[in-house]
Amino acid sequence: MGQLDRITCDPAIFGGKPIVRGMRISVELILSLLAQGETPEAIIGDYPGLQTEDIRACLAYAHAVVANDRLDDVVVAHA
Repeated sequence: MGQLDRITCDPAIFGGKPIVRGMRISVELILSLLAQGETPEAIIGDYPGLQTEDIRACLAYAHAVVANDRLDDVVVAHA
């Protein structure tokens, strides 16, 4: 599983925003929590379904967007 494989987009969840492994946890939320100073351990404590690799995938996704990299590894669910 590639790092970005953990990030999916499903039009039925949050209007197609990138989410973690099909869960109702958005990349945007994770990045916001990190920006506010939350530690990955604290985030995982609040969202027990998350794994450290999910948080790394959110950071990798953000980097790819900022760097204008290809996001071919992001899985898009078709409704």
